[in-house]
Amino acid sequence: MIDLPLKVDYTGKVVVITGAGGLICGAMARAFAQCGAKVAALDLNEEAVLKLAEELTAEGFICKGYKANVLDPQTLKAVHEQVVADLGKCDILVNGAGGNNPRATTDNEYQHEHKEGGKSFFDLDADGVDFVFKLNFQGALLPTQAFAVDMVEKQAGCILNISSMNAYTPLTKIPAYSAAKAGISNFTQWLATHFAGTGIRCNAIAPGFLVSSQNRGLLFNADGTPTARSAKILNGTPTHRYVDASELLGATLFLCDDRSASAVTGVVMPIDAGFSAYCGV
Repeated sequence: MIDLPLKVDYTGKVVVITGAGGLICGAMARAFAQCGAKVAALDLNEEAVLKLAEELTAEGFICKGYKANVLDPQTLKAVHEQVVADLGKCDILVNGAGGNNPRATTDNEYQHEHKEGGKSFFDLDADGVDFVFKLNFQGALLPTQAFAVDMVEKQAGCILNISSMNAYTPLTKIPAYSAAKAGISNFTQWLATHFAGTGIRCNAIAPGFLVSSQNRGLLFNADGTPTARSAKILNGTPTHRYVDASELLGATLFLCDDRSASAVTGVVMPIDAGFSAYCGV
């Protein structure tokens, strides 16, 4: 059980969440389940979502885990059919799958600081950049194609994408990921317009900096002190802290609720501890 910031009644709603094997979307899956939803947890890491589903089922909630490759339309079609058979047609889709790749990352923030042996802008791997764009952009587009057909049929539903603070101002070292998330923000507005006459709303959240198992080594030294990059992040955040995954749940539950957010569509909501409000002075 997690302590919900607000309780929205999602009883009977079928919520499909991609990337549910990860920190952020795993927490979202728990939140929706505790609100009464029937949750379909999708991830390439089948073990992670099956464990999540087992835990939630043991707690008395409804959740089923599915192995899904968000870049494979045929796999998504098959998973969609299975979700409909197991839980019913999709009411809410959370496009949470995404991420970065070292092949699309530079070692230095600035070209003039490049050192021999490090990866510069000119060393970025084209296939790595392509993978990051596909994972983040097509990883939202293809699941939407697979599951939004249910919403069109119902003339109701909600799509929630996961953008990033990188979409507003790109971070150094990660050009592909920043640009891909900017694409997600734009795609969110496009979907909101495209589906405007169908009863489907589409919004996004833009999380600030979170600490996870994936980036902990980049943000903190072995003794627990902040790395140089971590110090820059905290100094650029007026509240001088990171965002916790649980702090994304309030906006998620609000934006996906047709009653509370009935007129909210096409927005990208920053949840960043003030990072975007601070100019550094």
